[in-house]
Amino acid sequence: MTAKKPKTKYKTAMLIDDNEIDNFINQKMIESTNFAERIYVNTNGKSALEFMENLKKNKELDEDLIPEIIFLDLNMPIMDGFQFLQEFEKLGKPITGKPRIVILTTSINPADRIFLTKNKYVLKFINKPLTQAFLDKIMNTAA
Repeated sequence: MTAKKPKTKYKTAMLIDDNEIDNFINQKMIESTNFAERIYVNTNGKSALEFMENLKKNKELDEDLIPEIIFLDLNMPIMDGFQFLQEFEKLGKPITGKPRIVILTTSINPADRIFLTKNKYVLKFINKPLTQAFLDKIMNTAA
């Protein structure tokens, strides 16, 4: 007899952060809380956008592959979180219709928080690190 795996909140989550240690820790946190079945990890906004553009091009797109929640760092080389949000908006349906974005950053700039919480895709703005308490709170909130 095998133990039944606990139900997850999300099918797919995505981490976008240039810090590989943060990505590793956040991925383990998501796995240990059964927050998502599948976790995509990107080290910059550009690679994350390319991934989602490729999903959009797929004629037989399995919508479960589109991230339902994205944890986005702001300060990254190549493409930062602000640039990612601008380009993400241009992807259109079905890609932009599904994900909610959590800004996960070390930024303590109040202007960043004010500006980003006005973005229709941003669910929350939190400071690193990602915590089990935050994931539990999101898991217990209606989708």
